[in-house]
Amino acid sequence: MTAPLTSSAFDGASKTTPPQHDALALTGSGRKAQIVLNDMVYTLTITRAGKLILTK
Repeated sequence: MTAPLTSSAFDGASKTTPPQHDALALTGSGRKAQIVLNDMVYTLTITRAGKLILTK
């Protein structure tokens, strides 16, 4: 498991370009992918309109 993120984990975030990921690659060319952060599972969904929704 990963350690919980603290505010210090984001200190340099605004100084660099964030990583970019293709949503279709994350979903395996499907419509949904699960993303884990601090032992919490989130679902990334690509809608029929081509928009992204992230839910707990």
